[in-house]
Amino acid sequence: MKTILIFAGSARRDALSKRLAAAATLGTGAAGAKPTLIDLGDFDVPIYHGDLEAASGIPRAVVEFRHLVAAHHGMILVTPEYNGFVTPLMLNMLCWASRPSPGDDFGAVFAGKPVALMASSPGRLGGVRAIPRLRDMVAELGMLPVPGFVTIPAAEQAFANDGHLADPALADSLNGVIRRLLQAIR
Repeated sequence: MKTILIFAGSARRDALSKRLAAAATLGTGAAGAKPTLIDLGDFDVPIYHGDLEAASGIPRAVVEFRHLVAAHHGMILVTPEYNGFVTPLMLNMLCWASRPSPGDDFGAVFAGKPVALMASSPGRLGGVRAIPRLRDMVAELGMLPVPGFVTIPAAEQAFANDGHLADPALADSLNGVIRRLLQAIR
């Protein structure tokens, strides 16, 4: 069974990106894959600093995150539209996780990993400004973004009580990206 690691770039309890990540988790399970939804806020990771890395090495929480990435066939990354960019939380985790460390090859844990990209926003653009930056970032890390993406505008009203997307067209878009992700996994 194909396994998919899913996380949002926000640690806020009621974040719209977390709601979209939860909807993607439901869609991934319905598509026949095994989703794992994590919260980046559960990983105690300091801001990346080269001197800290030199003095202390890779933080244990980052090593745990890298093991999760390695244990999954693909990933779904969800970002809010954070001033048109990726959130510092997501950027920091991906920066730390991309670092090589003595005795393991997990610095290359992202290489060739298929990834689906999603964004949400309370505004009318749905996070579309953040997607190109996220796509560039994951590609530079060696991940393989699948064609297309999901953006959810007016996300405060986008979800049904059961956690799925309420709008059938948005739900179809979400399911299409999930299908493309699963097809990209060899």
